[in-house]
Amino acid sequence: MLIVCPTPIGNLEDATARQRQALAGADIIACEDTRHSGKLLGLLGIARVDGVPRLVSYHEHNAAERIPELLGNLAAGDTVVLVSDAGTPTISDPGYRLVRAAAQAGHPVSALPGPVAAMVALSAAGLPTNRFFFEGFLPSKTRARTERLGALRALGVTVILYESPRRVLGLLADVEAVYGPAHEVCAARELTKMHEEYLRGSCAEVRADLADRPEIYGEFVVILAPFVPADEDADIEAQIDAKIRELLAEGMRPRGIKAVLAELFEVRKSEIYARIEAVKNDGSPD
Repeated sequence: MLIVCPTPIGNLEDATARQRQALAGADIIACEDTRHSGKLLGLLGIARVDGVPRLVSYHEHNAAERIPELLGNLAAGDTVVLVSDAGTPTISDPGYRLVRAAAQAGHPVSALPGPVAAMVALSAAGLPTNRFFFEGFLPSKTRARTERLGALRALGVTVILYESPRRVLGLLADVEAVYGPAHEVCAARELTKMHEEYLRGSCAEVRADLADRPEIYGEFVVILAPFVPADEDADIEAQIDAKIRELLAEGMRPRGIKAVLAELFEVRKSEIYARIEAVKNDGSPD
Protein backbone atom coordinates (compact mmCIF):
# COMPACT_ATOMS: atom_id res chain seq x y z
CA MET A 1 0.00 0.00 0.00
CA LEU A 2 1.02 3.57 -0.70
CA ILE A 3 0.12 6.03 2.08
CA VAL A 4 0.22 9.79 1.46
CA CYS A 5 1.25 11.18 4.84
CA PRO A 6 1.34 14.89 5.73
CA THR A 7 3.95 16.15 8.17
CA PRO A 8 3.90 19.29 10.35
CA ILE A 9 4.60 22.57 8.55
CA GLY A 10 6.33 23.98 11.61
CA ASN A 11 4.84 22.91 14.91
CA LEU A 12 5.62 19.27 15.79
CA GLU A 13 2.53 19.09 18.00
CA ASP A 14 0.42 19.15 14.83
CA ALA A 15 1.50 15.57 14.05
CA THR A 16 -1.48 13.25 14.55
CA ALA A 17 -1.56 9.77 16.01
CA ARG A 18 -2.40 8.32 12.58
CA GLN A 19 0.55 10.09 10.97
CA ARG A 20 2.93 8.77 13.63
CA GLN A 21 1.49 5.28 13.22
CA ALA A 22 1.94 5.40 9.44
CA LEU A 23 5.54 6.57 9.69
CA ALA A 24 6.40 4.01 12.38
CA GLY A 25 4.81 1.16 10.43
CA ALA A 26 6.34 1.97 7.06
CA ASP A 27 8.76 -0.31 5.31
CA ILE A 28 9.90 2.55 3.09
CA ILE A 29 9.45 6.30 3.46
CA ALA A 30 9.73 8.16 0.16
CA CYS A 31 10.82 11.64 1.18
CA GLU A 32 12.01 14.90 -0.27
CA ASP A 33 15.20 15.00 1.85
CA THR A 34 16.31 11.88 3.74
CA ARG A 35 18.29 13.92 6.27
CA HIS A 36 15.31 16.14 7.06
CA SER A 37 12.93 13.17 7.36
CA GLY A 38 15.41 11.22 9.48
CA LYS A 39 15.59 14.13 11.90
CA LEU A 40 11.78 14.39 11.91
CA LEU A 41 11.42 10.72 12.86
CA GLY A 42 13.78 11.27 15.77
CA LEU A 43 11.85 14.33 16.96
CA LEU A 44 8.60 12.37 16.78
CA GLY A 45 10.13 9.54 18.79
CA ILE A 46 9.99 7.00 15.96
CA ALA A 47 12.91 4.58 16.14
CA ARG A 48 14.46 3.00 13.06
CA VAL A 49 15.36 -0.63 13.75
CA ASP A 50 17.97 -2.16 11.44
CA GLY A 51 17.39 0.68 8.97
CA VAL A 52 13.61 0.23 8.87
CA PRO A 53 11.75 2.32 7.88
CA ARG A 54 14.16 2.79 5.00
CA LEU A 55 14.41 6.37 3.80
CA VAL A 56 14.44 6.82 0.02
CA SER A 57 14.81 10.20 -1.63
CA TYR A 58 11.96 11.16 -3.95
CA HIS A 59 11.83 14.65 -5.46
CA GLU A 60 11.34 16.62 -8.67
CA HIS A 61 14.74 15.70 -10.10
CA ASN A 62 14.69 11.92 -9.55
CA ALA A 63 10.96 11.08 -9.72
CA ALA A 64 11.18 9.47 -13.17
CA GLU A 65 13.85 6.98 -12.13
CA ARG A 66 12.55 6.45 -8.60
CA ILE A 67 8.93 5.60 -9.45
CA PRO A 68 9.68 2.18 -11.06
CA GLU A 69 11.74 1.25 -8.02
CA LEU A 70 8.95 2.20 -5.61
CA LEU A 71 6.37 0.37 -7.71
CA GLY A 72 8.57 -2.71 -7.36
CA ASN A 73 8.53 -2.27 -3.59
CA LEU A 74 4.74 -2.00 -3.60
CA ALA A 75 4.47 -5.11 -5.77
CA ALA A 76 6.63 -6.98 -3.24
CA GLY A 77 4.12 -6.12 -0.51
CA ASP A 78 6.00 -3.27 1.17
CA THR A 79 4.16 -0.38 2.78
CA VAL A 80 5.46 2.84 1.21
CA VAL A 81 4.73 6.13 2.95
CA LEU A 82 5.09 9.29 0.87
CA VAL A 83 6.05 12.49 2.69
CA SER A 84 7.41 15.93 1.83
CA ASP A 85 9.63 18.12 3.98
CA ALA A 86 6.58 19.91 5.36
CA GLY A 87 2.85 19.75 4.80
CA THR A 88 0.88 17.48 2.50
CA PRO A 89 2.80 15.77 -0.30
CA THR A 90 1.35 16.01 -3.83
CA ILE A 91 0.25 19.64 -3.22
CA SER A 92 2.57 21.77 -5.36
CA ASP A 93 4.82 18.71 -5.21
CA PRO A 94 5.83 15.85 -7.58
CA GLY A 95 4.26 13.26 -5.28
CA TYR A 96 1.17 13.12 -7.47
CA ARG A 97 3.20 11.27 -10.12
CA LEU A 98 3.90 8.40 -7.74
CA VAL A 99 0.25 8.32 -6.63
CA ARG A 100 -0.94 8.15 -10.22
CA ALA A 101 1.57 5.45 -11.17
CA ALA A 102 0.67 3.36 -8.11
CA ALA A 103 -3.05 3.65 -8.77
CA GLN A 104 -2.61 2.77 -12.44
CA ALA A 105 -0.59 -0.30 -11.42
CA GLY A 106 -3.45 -1.44 -9.21
CA HIS A 107 -1.87 -0.76 -5.84
CA PRO A 108 -4.11 0.61 -3.05
CA VAL A 109 -3.49 4.28 -2.23
CA SER A 110 -4.62 5.97 0.97
CA ALA A 111 -4.20 9.57 2.14
CA LEU A 112 -4.13 10.90 5.68
CA PRO A 113 -5.50 14.36 6.53
CA GLY A 114 -3.07 17.01 7.58
CA PRO A 115 -1.76 20.55 7.14
CA VAL A 116 -1.47 22.42 3.86
CA ALA A 117 0.16 25.84 4.17
CA ALA A 118 -2.24 27.30 1.59
CA MET A 119 -5.30 26.26 3.58
CA VAL A 120 -3.85 27.35 6.91
CA ALA A 121 -3.13 30.82 5.54
CA LEU A 122 -6.45 31.10 3.73
CA SER A 123 -8.42 30.27 6.86
CA ALA A 124 -6.83 33.19 8.75
CA ALA A 125 -6.41 35.70 5.92
CA GLY A 126 -9.85 37.26 6.28
CA LEU A 127 -10.40 37.19 2.50
CA PRO A 128 -13.31 35.53 0.63
CA THR A 129 -13.14 31.73 0.73
CA ASN A 130 -16.29 30.75 -1.17
CA ARG A 131 -14.27 30.52 -4.39
CA PHE A 132 -10.49 30.41 -4.60
CA PHE A 133 -7.71 29.32 -6.95
CA PHE A 134 -4.47 27.72 -5.77
CA GLU A 135 -1.62 28.75 -8.07
CA GLY A 136 1.45 27.95 -5.96
CA PHE A 137 4.73 29.36 -7.27
CA LEU A 138 4.62 31.84 -10.15
CA PRO A 139 7.38 32.08 -12.79
CA SER A 140 10.59 33.71 -11.57
CA LYS A 141 10.88 36.15 -14.49
CA THR A 142 8.92 39.41 -14.19
CA ARG A 143 7.41 39.31 -17.68
CA ALA A 144 6.10 35.76 -17.36
CA ARG A 145 4.94 36.45 -13.82
CA THR A 146 2.95 39.56 -14.75
CA GLU A 147 1.37 37.74 -17.67
CA ARG A 148 0.23 34.96 -15.36
CA LEU A 149 -1.02 37.46 -12.80
CA GLY A 150 -3.12 39.06 -15.52
CA ALA A 151 -4.75 35.70 -16.21
CA LEU A 152 -5.34 35.11 -12.50
CA ARG A 153 -6.87 38.58 -12.09
CA ALA A 154 -9.41 37.76 -14.78
CA LEU A 155 -10.71 34.79 -12.73
CA GLY A 156 -12.33 37.15 -10.23
CA VAL A 157 -11.64 34.80 -7.28
CA THR A 158 -9.28 34.70 -4.31
CA VAL A 159 -5.82 33.54 -5.46
CA ILE A 160 -3.27 31.67 -3.31
CA LEU A 161 0.43 31.95 -4.14
CA TYR A 162 3.62 30.54 -2.65
CA GLU A 163 6.84 32.55 -2.61
CA SER A 164 10.30 32.50 -1.06
CA PRO A 165 11.52 35.30 1.25
CA ARG A 166 14.12 36.23 -1.36
CA ARG A 167 11.54 36.89 -4.09
CA VAL A 168 8.48 38.05 -2.17
CA LEU A 169 9.14 41.78 -2.71
CA GLY A 170 9.42 41.24 -6.46
CA LEU A 171 6.18 39.28 -6.43
CA LEU A 172 4.33 42.01 -4.52
CA ALA A 173 5.71 44.66 -6.89
CA ASP A 174 4.25 42.75 -9.83
CA VAL A 175 0.94 42.21 -8.01
CA GLU A 176 0.82 45.95 -7.41
CA ALA A 177 1.44 46.62 -11.10
CA VAL A 178 -1.24 44.18 -12.29
CA TYR A 179 -3.90 44.41 -9.58
CA GLY A 180 -3.21 47.96 -8.40
CA PRO A 181 -1.50 49.32 -5.26
CA ALA A 182 -4.76 49.49 -3.28
CA HIS A 183 -5.65 45.84 -3.92
CA GLU A 184 -6.18 43.85 -0.70
CA VAL A 185 -3.69 41.08 0.05
CA CYS A 186 -2.51 38.93 2.93
CA ALA A 187 1.08 37.73 3.24
CA ALA A 188 1.56 34.93 5.78
CA ARG A 189 4.92 33.64 6.97
CA GLU A 190 6.36 31.16 9.49
CA LEU A 191 2.99 29.41 9.73
CA THR A 192 2.40 27.46 12.98
CA LYS A 193 5.87 28.50 14.23
CA MET A 194 6.90 30.80 17.06
CA HIS A 195 7.21 33.83 14.77
CA GLU A 196 4.04 33.22 12.75
CA GLU A 197 2.87 36.46 11.13
CA TYR A 198 0.02 37.66 8.93
CA LEU A 199 0.44 40.95 7.07
CA ARG A 200 -2.95 42.23 5.91
CA GLY A 201 -3.73 45.37 3.96
CA SER A 202 -3.26 46.91 0.56
CA CYS A 203 -0.54 45.49 -1.65
CA ALA A 204 1.41 48.76 -1.34
CA GLU A 205 1.18 48.68 2.47
CA VAL A 206 2.30 45.07 2.80
CA ARG A 207 5.17 45.57 0.36
CA ALA A 208 6.33 48.72 2.17
CA ASP A 209 6.24 46.89 5.52
CA LEU A 210 8.45 44.09 4.22
CA ALA A 211 10.74 46.47 2.33
CA ASP A 212 11.50 48.33 5.58
CA ARG A 213 12.84 45.18 7.23
CA PRO A 214 16.60 44.57 7.26
CA GLU A 215 15.99 40.88 6.56
CA ILE A 216 12.98 38.86 5.44
CA TYR A 217 12.61 35.35 6.85
CA GLY A 218 10.26 32.44 6.27
CA GLU A 219 8.46 30.95 3.31
CA PHE A 220 5.40 32.97 2.30
CA VAL A 221 1.82 32.25 1.37
CA VAL A 222 0.51 35.34 -0.43
CA ILE A 223 -3.25 35.58 -0.85
CA LEU A 224 -4.89 38.03 -3.25
CA ALA A 225 -8.46 39.20 -2.81
CA PRO A 226 -10.74 38.71 -5.84
CA PHE A 227 -10.27 41.39 -8.47
CA VAL A 228 -13.47 43.34 -9.04
CA PRO A 229 -13.32 45.64 -12.10
CA ALA A 230 -14.52 49.17 -11.50
CA ASP A 231 -18.04 49.74 -12.76
CA GLU A 232 -17.24 52.42 -15.30
CA ASP A 233 -20.89 52.94 -16.26
CA ALA A 234 -21.88 53.48 -12.62
CA ASP A 235 -18.98 55.90 -12.18
CA ILE A 236 -20.05 57.96 -15.20
CA GLU A 237 -23.64 58.05 -13.97
CA ALA A 238 -22.44 59.30 -10.60
CA GLN A 239 -20.49 62.05 -12.34
CA ILE A 240 -23.55 63.04 -14.37
CA ASP A 241 -25.74 63.21 -11.26
CA ALA A 242 -23.11 65.25 -9.44
CA LYS A 243 -22.96 67.71 -12.32
CA ILE A 244 -26.75 68.00 -12.37
CA ARG A 245 -26.79 68.82 -8.65
CA GLU A 246 -24.11 71.43 -9.17
CA LEU A 247 -25.97 73.12 -12.03
CA LEU A 248 -29.29 72.99 -10.19
CA ALA A 249 -27.63 74.64 -7.19
CA GLU A 250 -26.47 77.41 -9.53
CA GLY A 251 -30.09 77.95 -10.60
CA MET A 252 -29.70 76.66 -14.16
CA ARG A 253 -32.88 75.58 -15.92
CA PRO A 254 -33.29 72.01 -17.29
CA ARG A 255 -32.78 73.15 -20.89
CA GLY A 256 -29.42 74.67 -20.02
CA ILE A 257 -28.44 71.60 -17.96
CA LYS A 258 -29.31 69.42 -20.94
CA ALA A 259 -26.99 71.42 -23.18
CA VAL A 260 -24.11 71.24 -20.69
CA LEU A 261 -24.47 67.50 -20.12
CA ALA A 262 -24.63 66.81 -23.85
CA GLU A 263 -21.29 68.59 -24.19
CA LEU A 264 -19.59 66.84 -21.27
CA PHE A 265 -20.92 63.29 -21.47
CA GLU A 266 -21.94 60.72 -24.05
CA VAL A 267 -25.52 60.50 -22.89
CA ARG A 268 -28.72 60.36 -24.90
CA LYS A 269 -30.54 63.69 -24.80
CA SER A 270 -33.86 61.88 -24.42
CA GLU A 271 -32.69 60.56 -21.02
CA ILE A 272 -31.43 63.83 -19.59
CA TYR A 273 -34.72 65.33 -18.46
CA ALA A 274 -35.71 62.14 -16.67
CA ARG A 275 -32.34 62.11 -14.88
CA ILE A 276 -32.72 65.77 -13.90
CA GLU A 277 -36.12 65.06 -12.38
CA ALA A 278 -34.77 61.99 -10.58
CA VAL A 279 -31.93 64.04 -9.05
CA LYS A 280 -34.38 66.72 -7.99
CA ASN A 281 -36.39 64.03 -6.19
CA ASP A 282 -33.27 62.24 -4.89
CA GLY A 283 -34.25 59.15 -6.83
CA SER A 284 -32.97 57.46 -9.93
CA PRO A 285 -34.36 57.38 -13.47
CA ASP A 286 -36.25 54.32 -14.61
